[in-house]
Amino acid sequence: MDDLIEAAREIQSAAHVPYSGYRVGAALEVADGSVYVGCNLENANYSNSLHAEEVAISKAVTAGQRDFVRIAVSSNRRDGVTPCGMCRQTLAEFCDDDLVVVCDEGDGEPPTEYTLGELLPRPIDREMLE
Repeated sequence: MDDLIEAAREIQSAAHVPYSGYRVGAALEVADGSVYVGCNLENANYSNSLHAEEVAISKAVTAGQRDFVRIAVSSNRRDGVTPCGMCRQTLAEFCDDDLVVVCDEGDGEPPTEYTLGELLPRPIDREMLE
């Protein structure tokens, strides 16, 4: 199994999901080989919840990292979960279209890989805001 998928699976145990029970883990690899992990943190009003990808990105950014290589996402259901639209847009703030997104399909199944550009073909960017 891919080490990045394994890291995404392992961090799921730290998730705070008292409402949905849907644990998500993300593992973000940066250019120097370091990996930053995150898990989802639910809040009773849901809109204040944090997604696993957001947590991993914020850990990397606060550590001074900006050169992301790939991200793996896994849920406790092993259902091939992909980053949501909000997380895709956050990734696009820091990454090019060629960022590899690895999605866990479950034991015995190869992970599905996408590029960020495939998942989010037209992100909102600096040029759109000017």
